[in-house]
Amino acid sequence: MLRINSIKNGIVIDHIAAGLGIKIFQYLGLDKADYTVALIMNVDSKKLGKKDIIKIENELDLDYTVLGLLDPNITVDIIKENVIREKIKLSLPEKVENVIKCKNPRCITSVEKYIPNIFHLVDHSAGEYRCTYCDEIYKVSDL
Repeated sequence: MLRINSIKNGIVIDHIAAGLGIKIFQYLGLDKADYTVALIMNVDSKKLGKKDIIKIENELDLDYTVLGLLDPNITVDIIKENVIREKIKLSLPEKVENVIKCKNPRCITSVEKYIPNIFHLVDHSAGEYRCTYCDEIYKVSDL
């Protein structure tokens, strides 16, 4: 039987869509961590059917905007002395800056590298973002 110990101080990223945990694990650079981390995949879930979980025995400064963009159903639990001190429910961010890169070769951000890539959420249910400068549509599913 698989046994993953609880964390004394750290972060639990829960309710990750099954199969997406490895992408988030790599995005956070946890494969290079020198502290205890666990990626648990395909865990039975009443809400999702299957889910992934990441446990981090360390304090990290997480970018909730990016995590919400990768999977808006994620919850982040902040653990202190074996107790959940804070539970953060993520969602799709209204605005993302320098996370999505515009694919339009005629966009000003493709020509002028110093201009930030800014996208605004235009369709929550479809997960669509629009470039502020050229109106190019980007779907979260393309990440």
